[in-house]
Amino acid sequence: MSKQVKRAERRGVMYVISSPSGAGKTTLSRRLLAEVPGVVMSVSATTREKRPGEDEGIHYHFVDHTEFESEIEKDGFLEWAKVFENYYGTPRARVEALLAEGVDVLFDVDWQGSRALKQVLPGDVVSVFILPPSITELKRRLEGRPGSTPEGVAKRLAGAERDIQRWGEYDYVMINEDLETAYEELKAILLTERLSRRAPSLGARVDALLEEASGLS
Repeated sequence: MSKQVKRAERRGVMYVISSPSGAGKTTLSRRLLAEVPGVVMSVSATTREKRPGEDEGIHYHFVDHTEFESEIEKDGFLEWAKVFENYYGTPRARVEALLAEGVDVLFDVDWQGSRALKQVLPGDVVSVFILPPSITELKRRLEGRPGSTPEGVAKRLAGAERDIQRWGEYDYVMINEDLETAYEELKAILLTERLSRRAPSLGARVDALLEEASGLS
């Protein structure tokens, strides 16, 4: 009697996506989460106050300073930072559990967060940097956002220059000139990395296939 060949298993991947503000990172990430099975968004912990419209466990895990600092001491974060008076960090246990289950985790972080995650789990991180087609186009997109101000646009453009200088630290670099094309490229990166990371478990699958074949002969 032939043995049933089990589906090859793989460890999940941490997809770290960074871009200057206005380059389309959030739009592309949301579509990827909506259309590709087996991908979830990493939910950060923060000590800042919850804003109207935000939900616990969806937008952030809201904790107080004492709890956050306790987790720092226990090495409970993959990466963390203090921005002005508040902490932000990526809870370690949840991410590592998802990766072990073969679930891919999407991270929306800047170059500093990307660097920190690579230092902690270098073999699990695939990093993607999204560039705008031009600074002129980036400025147009920023100015078109509801509530934008000249001061706010200028601040984001200055930040964009600093971010773009770090493009060489990423595994993949994309130019978001056309949203549909950029999405297909981002999805292709994810699917390609999934296939490449099946390799460690394929040996067992091949052995099972050969054993099944020998039983039929």
